[in-house]
Amino acid sequence: MAAAKGEGRAQATRRRPREGLVASAAAAAALRSVKDLVSSDPVGITSVEPLDDGWLVEVEVVEERRIPSSADVLALYEIELDGEGELLAFRRTRRYGRGKASGNEGS
Repeated sequence: MAAAKGEGRAQATRRRPREGLVASAAAAAALRSVKDLVSSDPVGITSVEPLDDGWLVEVEVVEERRIPSSADVLALYEIELDGEGELLAFRRTRRYGRGKASGNEGS
């Protein structure tokens, strides 16, 4: 039986790293990584999850600014960091219009 997207590795290894960064420092490191890798503006952090050996952080980014701003196109990026805050993986997981609710909010 196939696992739903995002349930595999993160579900199996989710817990606080033994040493290194705290959640707020991991979030700041993820923001720096996004700023280095994409030309768009980060809006904020949507989640920070501890892994056995680092952190999984989701960052929301404005990919296309439109007028009015309620028509902006946003994206959600998943950033995986090691215990020292170094980038291990970077991927865009979702792209959507500002204010558009998805079918899985809150899950």
